[in-house]
Amino acid sequence: MGAPSLPAHSCAHAASSLPARAGVGFKSVHFADIEASAPDVGFFEIHAENYMGAGGAPHAQLTRLRRDFPLSIHGVGLSIGGAEPLDREHLARVKTLVDRYKPAAFSEHLAWSTQGGRFLNDLLALPYNASTLTHVVAHVNEIQEALARPILIENPAAYLRFQSSDYSEIEFLREVVRRTDCRLLLDVTNAYISATNLGFSAEDYIDAFPMSFVEEIHLAGYAEDADEVGDPLLIDAHCAPVQEGVWRLYVHALSRCRPVATLIEWDNDVPPWKVLFAQAMRAESFLARRRSAVEDNSISAAIQ
Repeated sequence: MGAPSLPAHSCAHAASSLPARAGVGFKSVHFADIEASAPDVGFFEIHAENYMGAGGAPHAQLTRLRRDFPLSIHGVGLSIGGAEPLDREHLARVKTLVDRYKPAAFSEHLAWSTQGGRFLNDLLALPYNASTLTHVVAHVNEIQEALARPILIENPAAYLRFQSSDYSEIEFLREVVRRTDCRLLLDVTNAYISATNLGFSAEDYIDAFPMSFVEEIHLAGYAEDADEVGDPLLIDAHCAPVQEGVWRLYVHALSRCRPVATLIEWDNDVPPWKVLFAQAMRAESFLARRRSAVEDNSISAAIQ
């Protein structure tokens, strides 16, 4: 089942005011180094579920950070793809956090993570069909109404396909955008992982992706394993530097759009600050090259 193509102006409002620069996922272990070095990074991103207490050291650090840097809040527990109603208490806590810090962007995953009132602590895959689309659209609309802002939806890392899927992942995402006026977060690492695990071209996926709706990009390292027949199996573990294949795919993605806010994610086996900062600076160098190319093209067009 195909989805209609979307005009570039379909979304009425942008979901992000993040600068088109490289940012990093904030970890409290890095706070002293950040304070001491005042790093030239574009923004910081946090996981909403780590800041749902009323106060304490996490909020003291975040308040200080928010004074100097734009902030992106990334949800991991709203279970947008679940068949059950959203957890209203959880959504209310997210709203409290968003109202408190007024982030430049709020994002969530195209995944589900709850069943029978239990949180499964994982981001689980969806069948891309009409029934799932109904749930996702309703949940995105409910979240956007509660937060009084459009949100970003992230493409998942995939380890299997569902026989009950009627849409491709990209067709599904396009239809969610069309029906909700949300925007997209392109996780380039997830695209690379899915392509490797399921045997398709990551470059073709990026070429088909609706880049005009992408307002943030994620990059991360992955873990390597093998499946039962010995084929490569990549795991979205956020536990290592960004691998070279992902950097190449990121450059390919940038070639299809203007520079866009890019986050380095590193959530497990967290390295020293200087290692994480170096990753952000590498992303910044690719953004600078793309920015220069866009400017050169604009000058050439104006001369002609």
